[in-house]
Amino acid sequence: MKERLIPLYTEAGLDLLATKTVLVFGCGGVGSFAIEALARSGIGRLIIVDKDRVEKTNLNRQLIALHSTLGRLKVEVMKERIKDIHPQCEVIAYPIFYDHSTKAVVWNHDIDFVFDAIDTMTFKIDIIKEALSRNIPFITSCGQGKRLEPEKVTVIDLAKTHTDPVAKALRLHFRKAQIKASIPCVFSEEIPLKKQHEKLISSSPFVPPMAGLVGASYIIRTLLKEVHP
Repeated sequence: MKERLIPLYTEAGLDLLATKTVLVFGCGGVGSFAIEALARSGIGRLIIVDKDRVEKTNLNRQLIALHSTLGRLKVEVMKERIKDIHPQCEVIAYPIFYDHSTKAVVWNHDIDFVFDAIDTMTFKIDIIKEALSRNIPFITSCGQGKRLEPEKVTVIDLAKTHTDPVAKALRLHFRKAQIKASIPCVFSEEIPLKKQHEKLISSSPFVPPMAGLVGASYIIRTLLKEVHP
């Protein structure tokens, strides 16, 4: 694995990444691809949080969703996959729903970066607030459903987001809370599609995975600045 990474990351960069801990909330369409990319980049410890089991509705977009994994806890499948890719990576898996009653155990680690890839708005906001209060670098994923153009996924500050209901809700909350900190987002510039069955949840095999890869790239590039400013 190292041979193809050294020209990009350098030996010093890989040594640094091996000492880092990344906390990822969500092993779904965004999170599963982010976690694998982080593992393949040589991150030394990954903390993954997701209470769900693999379902048939996940087969269209989630890396760990296979007919052979249906019914299994996502964090368990993800952990097995990471260890098969990067055996030296320490994986701490929490099969829990992140809320006010479970959050303490999750944050009780030395964490170098956080990736929020969950959908529940209340706790998405809480994760961002916790990262800000603890001065831990982070990135959050905005809405990735109802989209077909992966080339429009990018990283921008929350204040510059537009046309996305998730981003709008986050902007409104932090504006009302008078929190003016920079909030980096994995954001799709594509306007969500309006289809005949508007109330049905829809997502493509392209956009959520791209969001996960873009978020993971942002994390790796940010961490590497410690040795390559």
